[in-house]
Amino acid sequence: MTPEAFHDAALALPAATFDIKWGADRCYSVGGKMFAAAGSDGERPSGPAFKTSDLAFEMLVEQGMARPAPYAARFKWVQLVSYDVLSDEDLVAYLSQAHALVAAGLTRKARAALGIG
Repeated sequence: MTPEAFHDAALALPAATFDIKWGADRCYSVGGKMFAAAGSDGERPSGPAFKTSDLAFEMLVEQGMARPAPYAARFKWVQLVSYDVLSDEDLVAYLSQAHALVAAGLTRKARAALGIG
């Protein structure tokens, strides 16, 4: 998956927003809470970062596909070693799961306002 395809896939999720944080990081949020991030094109040799379930965190790290994300590992975020370590379908599924995990943590009122539940 290319960084552009990652961007498009993240923004295709319900109520997803995009902004630049920390000078160059492309950040994707739902309800003001981040679910994924990536360095701007060409700035990082490694892949994107996103929130995962406990099981996915362990599996991706143990298999060497990802490492615990800097500053966010305690929240079960991983950073892929590259954009192409997973198939496009698998990466889209992990993005969708990251979005769902973060959206589930929003208040019922916030989810209703965003039209996501």
